[in-house]
Amino acid sequence: MNILFAALSLGVLGLIFGILLGFASKKFEVKVNPKIPMIREILPGANCGGCGYAGCDAYAEAVIEGGAKLNLCSVGGAKTTGDIGEVLGVTVENGIKLTAFVKCNGSCSVAKQNYTLEGVSDCLTASLMEDGGAKACSFGCLGLATCVGVCEFDAIHIVDGIAKVDYQKCTNCGACINICPKGLIEAVPADNKVRVECNNSEIGKHVKQNCSVACIGCKICERNCPSDAVRVTGFLAKVDYHKCTSCEVCTTKCPTGAIKNIFK
Repeated sequence: MNILFAALSLGVLGLIFGILLGFASKKFEVKVNPKIPMIREILPGANCGGCGYAGCDAYAEAVIEGGAKLNLCSVGGAKTTGDIGEVLGVTVENGIKLTAFVKCNGSCSVAKQNYTLEGVSDCLTASLMEDGGAKACSFGCLGLATCVGVCEFDAIHIVDGIAKVDYQKCTNCGACINICPKGLIEAVPADNKVRVECNNSEIGKHVKQNCSVACIGCKICERNCPSDAVRVTGFLAKVDYHKCTSCEVCTTKCPTGAIKNIFK
């Protein structure tokens, strides 16, 4: 009898607590905008952070409740942007497609190495050494593949001692840009073919001795550019992609080959 009474009491208490919990869940329910899961379903789910948010969930919420731009998903590209626009009933400008670019062409055959580095297997550690690594050019790519390790899209690889981007695979998620200790990787317009493949900002004969394809700050490119799109700042040529017409005058005039048409 006591056992039956105890079981009955527990059942009644369970029912009461269940009703109370159900009431509380309705009373204190946090309303979620139904468009948030719709946007989340559209996003590719890479959670790469390239949009500037912690992941796809955070970006979807920011689009609906935080006023985030609709074209920030570089992985999904134009299609994802368009699909988000359809959900919200707006037309979205996709803007210029960007890609990561490594500002170094100092491969094993053209760049001098001061010594053979042993016992160090990543760029972050090598960059903390007193001389910044084994490469004679302290601005150059160390080639130890730290950027390769963080790329989720297999879009960057070490080729002949330096990092090279596969532009067909790159989504401009920003992982390699953020991890490079030399600041060698930047986002550039994907369609622009003229690039300065150097990050050296020093001057002197040692620059070319350290790397035969380094920018030497001679300003020949600057003087010959018909669009005023190339400027030498701190002894390093830089392209203004808003002005550049890809006429390639600078690539033909550069005495060291530091400026190239990267699609050739």
